[in-house]
Amino acid sequence: MTDETSTDLSAPARPVARRTGAALLLRVVPPGLYAGRAHVLVERSYLVSTRGWMSVISGFFEPLFFLFSLGYGLGQLVTTVDGPGGPMPYAAFVAPALLAASAMNGAVFEATFNLFFKFKYAKTYDAVLATPLGPVDIALGEATWCLIRGGLYSAGFIAVMLGFGLIGSPWALLALPACLLVALAFAAVGMAAATFMRSWHDFDLVQLAVMPLFLFSTTFYPLSVYPGWLQTVVQWTPLYHAIELMRALTTGYVGWGALTHVAYFAVMVVVGVVVASRRLGKLLLT
Repeated sequence: MTDETSTDLSAPARPVARRTGAALLLRVVPPGLYAGRAHVLVERSYLVSTRGWMSVISGFFEPLFFLFSLGYGLGQLVTTVDGPGGPMPYAAFVAPALLAASAMNGAVFEATFNLFFKFKYAKTYDAVLATPLGPVDIALGEATWCLIRGGLYSAGFIAVMLGFGLIGSPWALLALPACLLVALAFAAVGMAAATFMRSWHDFDLVQLAVMPLFLFSTTFYPLSVYPGWLQTVVQWTPLYHAIELMRALTTGYVGWGALTHVAYFAVMVVVGVVVASRRLGKLLLT
């Protein structure tokens, strides 16, 4: 007699499916928080942006105006400035900083203003949570869209820099991936900050944070102009790390310190996404 419960050892073993990153995250994150469909939020943001494309491309012109007015206007008075590797033309000094600032601005304002409006007034996320998607999907989807928008600004500005001869090294090929990392880091932190905002008046605090970063993170002059204690403060700011990374890549003076800048933004991404997803889960599911 043949035992129906016995196993045929001669039969070929079934292939074991590899666990992808999304599948592993589904096993780690508690059920209801993540469905692995963050790309749906990205698709929605894209469809919405096609109706208001002027507001999207307008963010590209702000750093371009600064480059023309200060890089070339003020650059006629300030011929050279100390940069990586020694004195360099002022326009070549300012351009990488404006590249980093464009990635920051595109991501921060998309992550804060739009997320707050969708959450507080449009109730978009209440509708999203009525589907299988969860708060982690929302956080990842919105951060990805901010990354894409910041990357578009950066890619356009890199093309302008290339046209004006402000890129002097093949290392500049890594400038766009670096901009994407910077945009993702600022987007993640911006989303986390937006979950703590109570009204539109709180967005004055966003400007209060972004404007000093833009003005004092060695955007327009080198770090050596500051006293010693203030140099230490500036070196801890996120935009300073972004600017130093962009200057190193566009000038070719790349050292091991670049890995420090990359690690800084990796930590920002992790902290921002974790805080944003937990806050969204608390605010939307309770």
